[in-house]
Amino acid sequence: MSNQAKRWLAILRQRCPNCLEGQVFSGVLEMHERCPTCGHKFKREPGYFLGAMYASYFMAVPLLAILAGLIHWLILPGWRNENTVLVALIPFVLLVPFIFRYSRILWMHIDPPLEQQPRPR
Repeated sequence: MSNQAKRWLAILRQRCPNCLEGQVFSGVLEMHERCPTCGHKFKREPGYFLGAMYASYFMAVPLLAILAGLIHWLILPGWRNENTVLVALIPFVLLVPFIFRYSRILWMHIDPPLEQQPRPR
């Protein structure tokens, strides 16, 4: 399996960005401080996961649009779009923990520590 395929599998399985094996989350919303397998520190500095908000935004907006579109098309075709979005917020709230977890996982895999980044030549 190629390194890129291993990386994508680790993202899907919510694994450590360093060893690709250790579990990142210890509960639904609680993270381990360090990887149980390799000891990699997940939160490197205060405010580190502020960048995960960008990943969260890019996951949440299309998901809410898809939910609103499906509800409008399948369940409430006569309603105005604004009202359909309000109804779509109900199932969307159930998906917030999923978005939270994957936004942090994506951010950790996108932003590796400086010692892992390739050095310019």
